[in-house]
Amino acid sequence: VAVTDKKKPLRILHVLGELNFGGIEVMVMNLYRHINRRKIQFDFMVHTPVRCVFEDEIESLGGHVYRVPRFNGINIAGYVYSWKTFLTDHPEYRAVHGHIGSSAAIYLHLAKKAGIYAIAHSHGTKNEFTFRGVMYSFFSYPTRFVADRFFGCSVAAGVHRYGRRTASSSSFMVIQNAFDIEKFTYDIEVRNRVLAEFGLAENFVVGHVGRLNIMKNHRFLLKVFAALCEHVPEAKLLLVGEGEERIAIETQIQRLSMEDRVIMTGMRGDIEALLQAMDIFVFPSLAEGLGISLVEAQASGLPCIASDTVPAEAKVTDLVTFLSLHEEISCWVDAIREKRSVVRKGRIEEVRNAGYDIVSSARELEQVYLNTP
Repeated sequence: VAVTDKKKPLRILHVLGELNFGGIEVMVMNLYRHINRRKIQFDFMVHTPVRCVFEDEIESLGGHVYRVPRFNGINIAGYVYSWKTFLTDHPEYRAVHGHIGSSAAIYLHLAKKAGIYAIAHSHGTKNEFTFRGVMYSFFSYPTRFVADRFFGCSVAAGVHRYGRRTASSSSFMVIQNAFDIEKFTYDIEVRNRVLAEFGLAENFVVGHVGRLNIMKNHRFLLKVFAALCEHVPEAKLLLVGEGEERIAIETQIQRLSMEDRVIMTGMRGDIEALLQAMDIFVFPSLAEGLGISLVEAQASGLPCIASDTVPAEAKVTDLVTFLSLHEEISCWVDAIREKRSVVRKGRIEEVRNAGYDIVSSARELEQVYLNTP
C-alpha cells in the first residue's frame, strides 16, 4: 500500500516519454511551477536514457527524475520488471499520473497492485495509421478498464482513448492544457527584437509551432505556403519544433526551391516570443487532442487558420478560421490573405475566461490529487 507522511507533500509520479519542449511536457511543467509544492510534489518517470532539458529545473524544485526502458511491445517482460522493481522501492506515491498511452495499461495496473491511485491522461484524438499506431491502439485499449481516474485535454480526446461510456462517466474530467497567459501578451518590442534576430523585419511571416511529425501535417503546410508565395512574394515561413519528420520536411523544402523562404528554428524554449514575430498562424493538423499551440497563438493576438480536425474547444476568440483539409490549396491561400487585414492586439482576457489560466488549472488539479483515496 502506498505510504504517505502527512507532514510532507503528497508525491505524484508523472509518466512521460521525455522532458524536452514538447507540448505535453511543457503543460506538465507549467502545472508543476504553479502547483502548491508545500502540499504536492511532482516526480517524473521518463522513457529515455538521455538527460533532458527540464531536468535541472525539476531538481531545483525538489523533484526527482527516474528512468525505465522505452516500451516497444517486444520488451514487455523487462518493462514490467523495471516497473515492479521501481514501485517496490518507492512506496511513497499517492498517485501515478500517466501521459504515455502505449504502456499505460501496464504501469497503471502495476501501480494499482501497489496500492497507488492510477490516473490516465489522453492528449490526442487520432493514432497514426502505421504499424506503430496500430500497436499503440492495441496496447492502450485496456487502459479504460485499469485506471481509477481519466483525464483528457478535450472531450474528444477522452472518447478516442477511453470510449464514450468512460468519457461520459463521473470518473472522467477535462483538464485544460493551461499555460502562463501573461507571457503571451502582445509586445511590439519583443516582436521587433525577434524579427531582427531572424532578419524578417520586411517580411510577411507565416508561423507554425508543433512537433515535426506526420500528424502536424507540415507537408500540406508547405504546399499552402508555396502557393501563397506566388501572391505574397515577401512571405517567409517560420517553423518551430523538432521531430522525426525533419529530414522529410527539409527534402520537400529543397524540392520546392524554398530554402531561402523557410526558417526551421528547431526546439525552442521561447515560444511566446516567437509568436510575437509571426503575422499569421497556420495549423493544418490531421488530428489534435486540443491544439494548445493554437490557443497560445490566439493569446498573442495572432489571426489563425486551422484544419477542422482540430477540436472546436481550441477556438476561444474570433481570430480562428477552420478549413477542411479537403479544400483546394487556393482556399487556404485566400483565407491567409484575407487575415492580413486583422489588427493585432493581445487577447489574454478572452483566453483566461475560456479556462486556460495556469493558476486556476493548477488549483483544480491540486484538489483532485488531495482528494484521491
